[in-house]
Amino acid sequence: MGNRLINRMKSWLAITTAVIMATSAVSAGLNQSSAPDFTLKSNTGENLRLSEYSGEVVLINFWASWCGPCRQEMPLLSELHDKYRALGFTVLGVNVEADSRKARKLLQEQPVSFPVVFDSDSVVSKQYNVVAMPSTVLVDRDGNMRYLHKGYKPGLENVYQQQVRDLIRE
Repeated sequence: MGNRLINRMKSWLAITTAVIMATSAVSAGLNQSSAPDFTLKSNTGENLRLSEYSGEVVLINFWASWCGPCRQEMPLLSELHDKYRALGFTVLGVNVEADSRKARKLLQEQPVSFPVVFDSDSVVSKQYNVVAMPSTVLVDRDGNMRYLHKGYKPGLENVYQQQVRDLIRE
């Protein structure tokens, strides 16, 4: 009887710890470090370079077509891009799939207003230590990474909006 109770308590502790970590580790402020520059081919066929957005606040969103939360947040990111674009803000979508055909198909079905680039060799994903889908990095006007969000759940777009506003005001 004692071992069963101990095992149940261990299970309860493990579940509780997992829930706490999942809800508290969604986003984190980062120590200011320079965002690694990169150049990738865009969905329009041109090469885009992060440094071309110097002086702007940039939200870099790493996503994949197979990722349900990625699909869910894309229209919200498009709205955010449209709302703050005139104030020096850009969303830059980085698709992480080795084969971009499914991503291109998704973009036809669900168009977005922000530029999308393809990281088919995972070079940029590795530079940014992407381990979760989606992953979002907010970069300030000086090119410093300021916020990191791993994953997406409804309501996180409100956090993005507040962080974008704060960075635009700096």
